[in-house]
Amino acid sequence: MNIHIKNGRLIDPANHIDGQQDVFIVEGRIAALGRAPAGFTAERTLDAAGLVVCPGLIDLSARLREPGFEYRATLESELAAAAAGGVTSLSCPPDTDPPLDEPGLVEMLKHRARSLSRSHVHPIGALTVRLAGEQLTEMAELREAGCVAFSQANTPIANTEVLLRALQYAATFGFTVWLHSRDPFLGRNGVAHDGEVATRLGLPGIPYSAETVALATTLRLARDTGVRLHVARISCADAVDMIEAARRDGLAVSCDVSINHLHLSERDIGYFSTHANLIPPLRSLRDRDVLRQALADGRIDALCSDHTPVDDDAKQLPFDEAEPGATGLELLLPLTLKWAQEMRLPLERALARVTCDAARILGLDAGTLAPGAPADICIFDPQAALRVTRDSLKSQGKNTPFLGHELPGKVVYTLVDGRVVFEAR
Repeated sequence: MNIHIKNGRLIDPANHIDGQQDVFIVEGRIAALGRAPAGFTAERTLDAAGLVVCPGLIDLSARLREPGFEYRATLESELAAAAAGGVTSLSCPPDTDPPLDEPGLVEMLKHRARSLSRSHVHPIGALTVRLAGEQLTEMAELREAGCVAFSQANTPIANTEVLLRALQYAATFGFTVWLHSRDPFLGRNGVAHDGEVATRLGLPGIPYSAETVALATTLRLARDTGVRLHVARISCADAVDMIEAARRDGLAVSCDVSINHLHLSERDIGYFSTHANLIPPLRSLRDRDVLRQALADGRIDALCSDHTPVDDDAKQLPFDEAEPGATGLELLLPLTLKWAQEMRLPLERALARVTCDAARILGLDAGTLAPGAPADICIFDPQAALRVTRDSLKSQGKNTPFLGHELPGKVVYTLVDGRVVFEAR
């Protein structure tokens, strides 16, 4: 379908564009900006007056809960949530049931996602069989099946020899390894940051060292193997410093932070709010502020939702027994805008962290509105407010610390491959 998007404020961070331009779409791709290509006839026109037109958002961490956890969420519900949030591409961690450690499982997931004709799904393959940290998966076969990288999700590899072999294997084939830095022993029974709030509430703590010790090991092995490394969802200031130092030494390492850790701290646990039970735990106010600044100045490469839908029964338990995680697909855009407003950042720079910068980490031909690129587009109203309620969330998971909050920005249209997959009005 030929689509004409007119009168919108076009922001394309990849090409440093911020100004009023029309967009012309032909056969699922951007045909031209500004002036219609020769012979163009629109089959549909979208009036974006007063709206921002930008590349579709790319989420680096969104659990879709299939296969195995359909009682928490389904592909249908979560891809509907992605479309409603302006997310046109997402990567999903391998901690499904069974884990994504066989090509057949990956192919099935991608086929199911394609059949729903919504957002693009890019699976992250398991680094070890069953995520058990003992036997390496057949990464080459998983790559052929559609995996864009390899990870242990939230399950650390206790045996550092196995981790070394995994990084060597990935480096040999040029695969990227995504690791969440979490020591398997330090703070293993903890549920909150080892700080004043956990002490006051009597909750078992997770110290900084649980992240930094694991990160130091990972960076050392990455240096020895030459693997392309992505550090997922860092949570503390020390981790930022360590990654920055590694980069100065020439290490090829990228990193991201979640929307929860960008806006919240240990104090948001309040009086045992299980919506704030997260992995990694919410850290101190200082850590939060360092993460916010590091994302702004580029020391942290990208922002993700860390979307983890959890059923009500698993959240309505004592804090130290509740399932960790928060839903976030529909909140990625408004919380990015909120951060940009509070940091006084231009929209172009803020949107880069959830479009072209995320695409670069994934190695995708996405995150841009340049002519010839896939027409994956988010059109949103920056002046409208989104009130977060259980009823307003399309995700099957209603668990988020931002319930009841009013956030800036509301998605009006989402296009994937030139098809309108979400329309608010």
